Amino acid sequence: MQKDSIKHIVIAGGGTAGWMTAAALGKLFGANIKVTLIESDAIPTVGVGEATIPTLHLFHDLLKIKESEFMAATNATFKLGIKFEDWYQRNQSYIHSFGRFDHGCWAAGFQHFWLRGRQLDIASEIGDYCPEHLACRMGKFATAPKQERNHAFHLDAGLYAKFLRDLAEQYGVRRIEGKIDNVNLNHNNGFIQSLSLESGQRVEGQLFIDCTGFRGLLIEQALHTGYEDWSHWLPCDSAVAVQTELNESNVPYTRSIAHDAGWQWQIPLQTRVGNGLVFCSKYISDDEAETQLLDNIRGKTLNTPRVLKFKTGVRRKLWNKNCVAIGLAGGFIEPLESTSIHLIQQSIIRLMQSLPSAHMESPIIDKFNATMRNEIDNIRDFIILHYHATARKDSAFWRYCKDMPIPTSLHERMEQFAHSAHVHQGNGELFGEASWLQVMLGQGITPKAYHPIVDLMPVQELASFLDNVKQQTARRVSSLPNHLAFIRYYCKRAAV
Repeated sequence: MQKDSIKHIVIAGGGTAGWMTAAALGKLFGANIKVTLIESDAIPTVGVGEATIPTLHLFHDLLKIKESEFMAATNATFKLGIKFEDWYQRNQSYIHSFGRFDHGCWAAGFQHFWLRGRQLDIASEIGDYCPEHLACRMGKFATAPKQERNHAFHLDAGLYAKFLRDLAEQYGVRRIEGKIDNVNLNHNNGFIQSLSLESGQRVEGQLFIDCTGFRGLLIEQALHTGYEDWSHWLPCDSAVAVQTELNESNVPYTRSIAHDAGWQWQIPLQTRVGNGLVFCSKYISDDEAETQLLDNIRGKTLNTPRVLKFKTGVRRKLWNKNCVAIGLAGGFIEPLESTSIHLIQQSIIRLMQSLPSAHMESPIIDKFNATMRNEIDNIRDFIILHYHATARKDSAFWRYCKDMPIPTSLHERMEQFAHSAHVHQGNGELFGEASWLQVMLGQGITPKAYHPIVDLMPVQELASFLDNVKQQTARRVSSLPNHLAFIRYYCKRAAV
């Protein structure tokens, strides 16, 4: 190793963020860098982040994790999208699937042809032209060699952390049990020098990863990094969660059901269902939220409902001095589009790609912070879109969301789509054109015009084109097995 290379990384906190970080560093750097994770069994993890998006495949590929084994170990099911119910208005729903609409041309995306088809009454709903969207509605799924992986997972967050811990410890990561009593700073430069535990043990390191959740024990309590509050855009500040028995057929999507002061999630695993209500405490009390959740779930509850408090926003720096905040320690947007685990993995991957020397070079840190912030801002805008583009005025909460000022970046994107059907996607943005398209249409934004190149296609040719895409999609999906039946086969095969 080079003389000034980092030789010891200390991770404060376990849970999903801590053990994802530990497993990645242990697997990819463990031969040259000592990795220590400090975790206390007395401090519970949040443990309710049970839905993911397709980018998790990248992380699993890095760690050479076999999908069927991971699913068997974490009680996981496949996820092809999210069904949003009552968001635009009551008794209306739409699906944001993870598929794409690949049948456009060089000048205009598929939506332009579809919009003209709708005007001529020769096109059905947009999801009929996307395999993942149709498979969501039909409850079908299967994997195949060389198939594009436009699927994600529902998983048990506690089992996922345990699965990753087993991997990390196989790669040489050392776990220390104990509570952190003090963060010791270097008086000359303000860097973290070591962590003192209640037992009296002192753990020194060169780079420290804060995975202590909302507390931000290192990044905030010790380094006073600061927090940018987004509650004026994302007003939900609480959640109540409970698990129930599995009592109906398992669907390959997350349900997100809007309520008067927030929304309810329903996440099906192989043997149980994760339920929760995300809400704004300004409009409903904790007790009222718990009652509302319990009144709107099916099946016997398996645990006591648990209330969580949070403030939407982000640290002013995710990397400050020799400390990187990963997971909830770095901020929280909210769970609506299941982006928390994605941001954990992006922080980990970007950290590994830009690993500095022990001197912590400023250009590397600045680039990391700028890149992560750009991605977080994009995700923030996408989430705000769901709340703001609504026709609901039936409660004080929804009236606030509909009338609130929004970021200029989101306003411009919405206006561009409303006027021209063009969907903008910047470099490196998480959500692609298909995602923005499905949510903007679902939330009631109907473009006033489509690209003029579409009018060059004769009506009969357009009708034939749309019908062929629809039939191809239907044939592909009809050949797939039932989602839950495939999972049972797939996970059973993993155990052989």
